[in-house]
Amino acid sequence: MSKKKRDDLEDLRAANQLAVHATEQVTKAVEAMHTTIAGGPAILGKPLSGAVGLINGLVYGSIRGATRLVGKSIEIALGELAPLFGQSEPGPEREAAQAALNGVVGDYLAQSKNALAIEMQLCRHGQPLVLEEAELRAQIPEATGKLLVLVHGSCMNDIQWSREGHDHGAALERDLGYTPVYVHYNSGLHISENGLDLDEHLDRLVSAWPRPVESITLLCHSMGGLIARSACHSAETRATSKWRPKLQNLVTLGSPHHGAPLERGGMWVGALLGVSRYSAPLAPLARLRSAGVTDLRFGNVLEEHWSGQDRFALRGDQRKMLSLPEGVACYAIAGNSTLGGDGLVLVDSALGRHSDPALALEFPENHRWVGEGIAHLDLLSRAEVYAQLRAWLDR
Repeated sequence: MSKKKRDDLEDLRAANQLAVHATEQVTKAVEAMHTTIAGGPAILGKPLSGAVGLINGLVYGSIRGATRLVGKSIEIALGELAPLFGQSEPGPEREAAQAALNGVVGDYLAQSKNALAIEMQLCRHGQPLVLEEAELRAQIPEATGKLLVLVHGSCMNDIQWSREGHDHGAALERDLGYTPVYVHYNSGLHISENGLDLDEHLDRLVSAWPRPVESITLLCHSMGGLIARSACHSAETRATSKWRPKLQNLVTLGSPHHGAPLERGGMWVGALLGVSRYSAPLAPLARLRSAGVTDLRFGNVLEEHWSGQDRFALRGDQRKMLSLPEGVACYAIAGNSTLGGDGLVLVDSALGRHSDPALALEFPENHRWVGEGIAHLDLLSRAEVYAQLRAWLDR
């Protein structure tokens, strides 16, 4: 089967749409800043604000109008060139760029129906699987009853499990007889939305699997661990789940179960920009980061963790506890390459530890492992990490 196909014309149209939106947002911020600065000191009542506002409205209104006109002109030109375009097989660089874009603004891409938005798929060898029994039998003739589902992290994709010549999924297939299936998803969506979607996809996968499923293991990197926990919760809310009773192991690699410092930094940057009236026009730019990113502030895994709240507001951790799935062997690996963590996720967060016992995840101590000198992405490729995975999953 060929690799995932991309419509080149649709991709260009989607990029044009995104560029126009980004230009309008930046223009709006610059206009507000210009008006504030040129309007005069607040202590004098901003005597020039009326005149400046009128002039800026004309100038920046013209810029926005020109931007939309250029965008429309490009759209028309692309329509005329449509017969020259076709489909192509995206290389790893293009796949990586699209995944990163989805991680940063994937919720906007999905809401605006932009063609660059990723829809969840289950894949193998970089190719999407057709979740019908006859198709799976043809696509995976060597399928075993030991199903391994790998869930990537934020801003990444399914083929990035292969790093520096190593792929945990392929190695576990070779050594322990697992059959790996890789999830490809839009990491800019809320974690709970992806959890619900993963729950539905796994039910379809088990129903169509070409032989009886004996066991399921979820192997998750970074954000993927939160999505897996959310999917387990979704499956447990209904009695008809086909995959959840088969779940035997859940392994997380560098997953920010209690959040990541970088997103907390983003929250503070947005708040500090609003302190001064001169920097306040830039604050909306900090609100462009995706729902998936803001979920990583504290590790939101349920809809109730974010629903009805301003996700950019400066507030504390208001989560309610979501325990590890019952009846499942749960394991956590953390990297420790810098002070307190792997460069992105702190060790305590990756191991589920929390100062509030009500929020702590109860991974057994012998199901926790810290890789000294291992950075966040190196969790995908280091031999020590694989050795620990193999030891756990060979039990």
